[in-house]
Amino acid sequence: MSNGSSSILIAKDKEAVWNAIENDEKFSVWYAPGSKWDIPTFAVGEQAVFTLMPSSYNDLKEGECMPMNFTIKEVIPNQKFSYYWDSNEMHFTIELCSESSGTRVQFNQDGFEYSLANLKAYLEGKELPYV
Repeated sequence: MSNGSSSILIAKDKEAVWNAIENDEKFSVWYAPGSKWDIPTFAVGEQAVFTLMPSSYNDLKEGECMPMNFTIKEVIPNQKFSYYWDSNEMHFTIELCSESSGTRVQFNQDGFEYSLANLKAYLEGKELPYV
């Protein structure tokens, strides 16, 4: 497992970026387009389900889906969201940091470059590059 990270600078304030994370419908738009987040309550200890659907970025076949259960570990509005993948014992953290030209968004894992590029495009009103 990699201990790297992925980050991107988005020309929006932290509140706008946070809104695209804490709202499960918006989160679903950019995170892995075509797949769905279901986060009934955005709070520590609550359960969330991410249902991965087939795309050119995974090995699922047409008609398959892969639901994954997560537990929300930390919520600091406009700063940090962390969640734990229950079956794989992986902990993911998204952190927001203000910079002079916008907000830096960082995942604590490698491999989120496509999701971050989609988030940037989504918030800056551009077409999503990875669908």
